[in-house]
Amino acid sequence: MSDIATKIEARFSEMGVKVKPSEIETRLDQLINKFKVPPEEARRNVINYFLKQHNIPKSEFFAMQRDSPQVKISEIREDGKWVALRGKVIQLWETNHESVSQVGLLGDETGTIKFTKWTKAGLPQVEEGKSYQFKNVITSEWQGQFSVKLNRTSEIVGIEEDIEVGSTPVEFRGAVVDVQNGSGLIKRCPECNRALVKGACGEHGKVEGIYDLRVKAVMDDGEKVQDILLNREITESMIGITLEEAKEMATEALDQAVVLDLIKSKLVGRYFVVSGAKLDRFILIETIRQDVRSVDEEIKKLLDAPLAMEA
Repeated sequence: MSDIATKIEARFSEMGVKVKPSEIETRLDQLINKFKVPPEEARRNVINYFLKQHNIPKSEFFAMQRDSPQVKISEIREDGKWVALRGKVIQLWETNHESVSQVGLLGDETGTIKFTKWTKAGLPQVEEGKSYQFKNVITSEWQGQFSVKLNRTSEIVGIEEDIEVGSTPVEFRGAVVDVQNGSGLIKRCPECNRALVKGACGEHGKVEGIYDLRVKAVMDDGEKVQDILLNREITESMIGITLEEAKEMATEALDQAVVLDLIKSKLVGRYFVVSGAKLDRFILIETIRQDVRSVDEEIKKLLDAPLAMEA
């Protein structure tokens, strides 16, 4: 809070307005710690309060941030900096928070970063797989992970360039311990490709969805866990049925859950070696194979257990 207060005070000072950092910190403390308001939302509320106190138009206050420097995602290493990015929307995630319009993952040739677009910003919606110029966004850091926020002063401009997303392939070895909700036979919005929730898209409302197959699972190597994401092609290969066959199964059973049950029977409790691009908390699976070595080790442990007990 002290750092946020110092930056707010500095911006007002640049405009010739004196605001006490202690007063800023007090208001931030109430919003963040007492009322549990997110730091970025609290920052905006405090700024708006002092803008009204000193009769300063918002456009004038934020005008100094309009020409934010253009950076690459890999260059974002500091909290609270106004920057501009050119990136592709890799994923859009479901959000149940009314204050958040969209949240997901952006990528450029140097890496990926999470983005959050506030509802009050009134900005246009972005779509998965499309590239944009993001102007005047602010960086944020939480537990060593950086993200960017889009507010009322930000701009989103669609670009024709298909930005190639760079990433470092990683490998993970372990057991699948959970297949999460949102896996199996799902429907996507035909407009933005977002997964539907109860037949509705968060942006386009009730729509005639397009069927897809995916798996969101959790692996455990005994020391740490890793979220993985399997697309339609990988899912079809792993469970041994096509999308059309999965639709037929669900129709015959009058329940899409039969597809999810099949996926769980094929994955949960089994050992695999997976590889793919690491994007935020997920590995987007490109290859997956059964880990025979880990299975042999588990069998050996079971065989050795009685001997250990006798000893």
